[in-house]
Amino acid sequence: MRKRALFSSLVAVAVVGAAPLPAVAQPSGDTTVTFTVSTSNLTIEVPSSRSLGSGFPGTTISGQLGTVKVVDQRAAANAVWTATVVATQFDTGTDQETEVILPNLVDYWSGPATATTGNGTFVPGQPTRADRRSLEQPRVAFSKTSGSGNNSASWNPTLEITIPQDAVGGLYSGTVTHSVS
Repeated sequence: MRKRALFSSLVAVAVVGAAPLPAVAQPSGDTTVTFTVSTSNLTIEVPSSRSLGSGFPGTTISGQLGTVKVVDQRAAANAVWTATVVATQFDTGTDQETEVILPNLVDYWSGPATATTGNGTFVPGQPTRADRRSLEQPRVAFSKTSGSGNNSASWNPTLEITIPQDAVGGLYSGTVTHSVS
């Protein structure tokens, strides 16, 4: 019996004094990674000024405004936008009836895109002269109707101004405003 007690004591000491076993390695591990895709704004760039030349009373003058460009850096999943255009009256600086050309005598057509970037459908508001519209109220100049991510579109619109028969000579000025949303 003494041998048995001694053996039991040795087993107990061996178990208590044994070194811990190493941890078992997992077959895989996950790391959560995050980052931000930066976004910016939806903007429109327009020429600061443009001269359409001259014309006599009772005639029509026309000319291109120069490049209008929408830049969409919102990185949106549904990156659609609409650019609109409207005009003020054109006048010589006075409000005399014969020195004012109302915006209903100012026609606009966007023409086709001169450049686009990104994916989606870009739609000119007035692709041809036959589609021209007067600017006494806001008109769609250009739009993007589908697609995602950053994009841009450029066009070179044309203005056509009918000078009234009773217009007084002078330098007329007005404002054509493009906006995008």
